[in-house]
Amino acid sequence: MPSPTKKMKKTGAAFLAAMTLSAALALTGCTRLDTTSPADARAGAAIDVQARAAGTVDCEEVKCIALTFDAGPSENSPRLLDILKEEQVPATFFLLGKRHIEKYPELVKRMADEGHEVASHTWDHKILTELGPEEIREELERPNKEIERLTGRRPTLMRPPQGRTNDTVHKICRELGVAEVLWSVTAKDYKTNDSALIHQRVLEQSSRDGIILLHDIYPGTVPAVPGIIKALKKQGYVFVTVPQLLAPGKAEPGKVYRP
Repeated sequence: MPSPTKKMKKTGAAFLAAMTLSAALALTGCTRLDTTSPADARAGAAIDVQARAAGTVDCEEVKCIALTFDAGPSENSPRLLDILKEEQVPATFFLLGKRHIEKYPELVKRMADEGHEVASHTWDHKILTELGPEEIREELERPNKEIERLTGRRPTLMRPPQGRTNDTVHKICRELGVAEVLWSVTAKDYKTNDSALIHQRVLEQSSRDGIILLHDIYPGTVPAVPGIIKALKKQGYVFVTVPQLLAPGKAEPGKVYRP
């Protein structure tokens, strides 16, 4: 794969600053959100007997956790996909459009072909709560159209930049048929290239029904993934995609999901 361009390095720096603010705002109690946990999504949903008989993971019975990656694809994604394939671990990818989906369309196809959940992280990582309704709609619709064109499947999930959302975003997501997904584990890999530290942070925060947030655009992240997977498997975790984590419930458009 080609080396990162200067433009991509600038993009990474801007994303780092945004995600630093995210840690301070989105998940520390400074924002109040009406969220639904995976357990609540599963509760009361009709049991799919056929799916259970076919061996689909039942997160009511086993200790599930979801591995998610934001802001790709990138030049690091092929190695990540090789690792996930080798470990037989499905992941959920929240992809950026500008300079990512448009630059690595073959990786978007590969993610879908290899059984991963392909979702949106908006087109250009704009903070949705700072935009008007039409701009929000554009940020959400554009990557969805590209992902559907490349994979044949329209995304049903999105992750708002910085985890920042509001009633207007919920309303537009409902209109567009997508649910919002936040996280419970962050390694803050946007602030360090120390793979050992990333590994340590993920393990310290992981718990049943957790959603792990990582970014394959940063150089320290992908090297940490094999150790994270092996350690969590040793602890009895089963890796699932976000839709599998919610099953037999389904993500409802306009709702926000967070463990």
